[in-house]
Amino acid sequence: MSTLLSDGGAVLTRQLHKARHAPALLVLTQTMPITMLLFFGYVFGSALAMPGAEYREFLVPGLLAATAANGLMTGMFTAAQDAHRGVMDRFRTLPMSRGAVPLGQTAADLLTTAVSMVPLMLVGLAMGWRIENGLPGALGALGVLLLFRFATAWVGTYLGLLSSSEEAAGQLGSATFILPMLSSAYLPTAGLPGWLRTVAEWNPISAVATAVRTLCGNAGARAGADAAWPAAHPVAGALLWSALLLAVFAPLATGRFARGGARERSS
Repeated sequence: MSTLLSDGGAVLTRQLHKARHAPALLVLTQTMPITMLLFFGYVFGSALAMPGAEYREFLVPGLLAATAANGLMTGMFTAAQDAHRGVMDRFRTLPMSRGAVPLGQTAADLLTTAVSMVPLMLVGLAMGWRIENGLPGALGALGVLLLFRFATAWVGTYLGLLSSSEEAAGQLGSATFILPMLSSAYLPTAGLPGWLRTVAEWNPISAVATAVRTLCGNAGARAGADAAWPAAHPVAGALLWSALLLAVFAPLATGRFARGGARERSS
């Protein structure tokens, strides 16, 4: 375990240094959610049945959940980039724990995400979003968000190691943008058609978004009597989804790294 943590720390440091030399990517990941908050909050908010101020209170937790789900895209691209540029080959020749590389990559993604969420929260507060349940609720919501981000980063890492090229990983990662649309991140699920509502309520992003609303005391935290189990128990649902994703994809990603990705198998 000590070897895993020390080697993982070395990989984490490498990833943070790498991120420091790509400031444009950091700026993009921070400004995109804020742009969506301003656009959805003021443009769409006035056109929805939910009053504008209340909709922005509903929207901010949804955007935070969508940001956490983006670990799928960033994990996929990071792993594919390192695998297809030979970085994984060099790591594999070193006397280090096999789980250290994916662990360090996902941990670095977790730290950068925690920093990038701060501007989004500040803009949300300026737009009228409030954390009604005080510091315990805020810490609980942050914990749910970061745990889900960590879990989705492992999913993305595994898929990135499976990808046939960086371009394929980028295209597949971009397609994950649709996932928050099929959830309660931006709109309540009550008005959706029956089958689509079922899909949205079982979407892990819905559970995370509703859990954040519940912990922060925001609008949209209460589910209807006929809601699916994750929507009716959002905090438990968000934690269980995150635990399930970690239990499945952390071993898969570690095993795929140890055996070599698509690049090595095709060569």
